[in-house]
Parts: sequence; C-alpha cells; structure tokens
Amino acid sequence: MKAVKQKEKKNYTRILNKSLKIFFSTAWRITLSHPSQAYFFFRTVRWQMKAAKRRGEIGKEGIHVPAIIIYSITDRCNLSCKGCYAQALHTSTESEMNADKMRETIREARGLGVSFMVLAGGEPFVRREILDIIGNFKDVIFFVFTNGTLIDGELADRIKRIHNLVPIISLEGNRLETDSRRGSGIFRSLSEVIGRLQKRHIFFGTSVTVTSSNFDIVEDGQFVRDMHRSGCRLFFFVEYTPIDSTTEAWEITDNQRRALSGLMESFRARFPALFISVPEDEKDFGGCLSAGRGFVHISAQGNIEPCPFVPYSDTNLRESSLKEALKSNFLAAVRENSDRLEEGKGGCALWNKREWLNAILAEKKHTADVKEQ
Repeated sequence: MKAVKQKEKKNYTRILNKSLKIFFSTAWRITLSHPSQAYFFFRTVRWQMKAAKRRGEIGKEGIHVPAIIIYSITDRCNLSCKGCYAQALHTSTESEMNADKMRETIREARGLGVSFMVLAGGEPFVRREILDIIGNFKDVIFFVFTNGTLIDGELADRIKRIHNLVPIISLEGNRLETDSRRGSGIFRSLSEVIGRLQKRHIFFGTSVTVTSSNFDIVEDGQFVRDMHRSGCRLFFFVEYTPIDSTTEAWEITDNQRRALSGLMESFRARFPALFISVPEDEKDFGGCLSAGRGFVHISAQGNIEPCPFVPYSDTNLRESSLKEALKSNFLAAVRENSDRLEEGKGGCALWNKREWLNAILAEKKHTADVKEQ
C-alpha cells in the first residue's frame, strides 16, 4: 500500500509540474502581441522547469516542497464584503510578520524550488512594501489577489515596472452583483482601475466568486466577453463555500456545478485567455491540492496551514525555517489521507471536513507533547 501511495504522489506531482508548464506556455502564446509580456512568460516557463527540478532534489531529502505557496500577507482590508471568509476566519490578535521576515520567507521558498506564489489577504496592497519585495525576486511570479480599489495611477505605474506581479481583480460580475456584495460604487471604481491596467498593457486577471445568485452572469458569457475586451487574459472562477448558516443559500446547486465544468471548456475554446475553475480543476490531480500536494498557506502571522479556508497549524515561521515547517506531521497526515478529500458536494473539501482536520491536529500535537516529556 505504501508503494502504491508513493506512485500516486509521483503521478500527481508530475501532472502538476506539466500543467504549470502548459499554463505559462499558453500565457506566452496569448501575449505575443505584447513582446515584453511574451518575453516574461517565456522566461517564466524556464523558471518553472528549473524550480520543479529543484523541488525534486529537495524531495530526495524527504521534504515535500509544494509547487505553489499561497501567502496571506495581511488580514487588514479597506472593504467589508458580505460573506468574506478572510474576515470571518482570520481574526488573530497576533502581529503580522514584518517586511524583513516576509522577504526572508520568500527567499527561502525560492531556494527550495518555489517560483509561483499567490499573495492574498485581507487586501495585499495595504502593505505597499510588498512591491519592493516582489521586485527583488524576478524569477518568482506573484499572482496578487486584490479588491483593486487601491490601484490608483501611481500604483499602476509601479505595477507596470514589475513584470513578475500579476494583479487579479476580484469582481462578482457586473455592477449589481459587485456593488451588492462589495459596496456601492465599487464596480465603477474597478472599471476605472481596469482601464488603467489596460492602458498600460499590464497583464492582469479577474477572480469571480461563483454563487447561486451570479451564476447566470457567468453562464451567459457576456461578462467574460466584456472583460476580455477590456484586456483581461486570466479568469479565476471560485465556487463560494459557506462559512456560516447565513450564506448557505449562496452555494451553487449540483446542476450549476456540473454546468460550470462545461462552461470552462467553452470559454477556453472561444477566448484566447486562461481559465481556472476552483475546486473543479483539482479533480485532474486526484482531488484537493492543499497541505502541500500542490500548495500550502502561510498566514499573515506566519502559521503554515493546509489552505486559507482552514486556519489550523502546528508550525509557525517565527519559530522555524520554511524548510523545517514543511516537515510538519500535520500536513503530512493530511496529504497521506488526501483520498478523503476527493468527494464532497462542492466548495472547499477541507472546510467540509474541518472536524476531521481538527482531530488530526489534536492527535499530532498530543504525540509531540508526549515525545517532549
């Protein structure tokens, strides 16, 4: 059985590495009309291949390095969006890691073979120092998931000069859907921001949280068409996961979930752009990619967690190097039982199995305490 699991591990790792190569190769092809963008993505393909080789070398030491790190660099945000999981789950009173520690963490991640990082929050651009940090690691690509409202002309000019920063603007669809969740006037503000990005030929994307109420907007395709005309070349469609009973009605239905898969294929055929559906696309890798199978999450306070949706951790970067933190017994236990995360009615599989995760974490902490005694 152990040999079978090891074979499965190698398979999904190989598939993920190949998928990243294809992803950035596609980005290169769709940006050929903008030579500087195309050249950057051409180099990114080479960096991803080099990083994958490095991860394989570290893996021989018994350390599982994920291809992607999601780093929530702050819990602060200038908006109060309805149903926001970050505001509901990330309520720590501990201080955020400072700029020096963030830089040290990213430097170590790069040395371990991570060349793809997702920066989230809160609102990442609350911490403007992150721009200087990103600029110091030109062989790492950073997807910055942002509400977009802080991208004024000055910030857009800075982003233009940092080719390895890709802003991902969060929208809920059109004016009605976006303003009802994010606040009055936000859609108009973001339309201006998108105009700034397009004017400067900045490669950018959008992230849409798919709910039962905005599914018709996604399905219609006009939103995608309008965004593509506005210069957007990367689309994330993320199924909404209810975090409390007040938003359970937002979850898409089983029929909508089945339709979403077909929509992605249709969009990929119709538009020269990149389309990612979460968690739908994870099925290609045998289920949930959290806990290091494909990514891990670093909280603003430095906790190493399986996923942004499950703030459970047995390791903190203030007390450990990233290399040591990736040896976490908790993360290993989740990976070894990833087959339990393949099924679910939708949304985040880990969130739906949070009681199971809590039990694993308690067991690992108890075992560690016994060893110390």
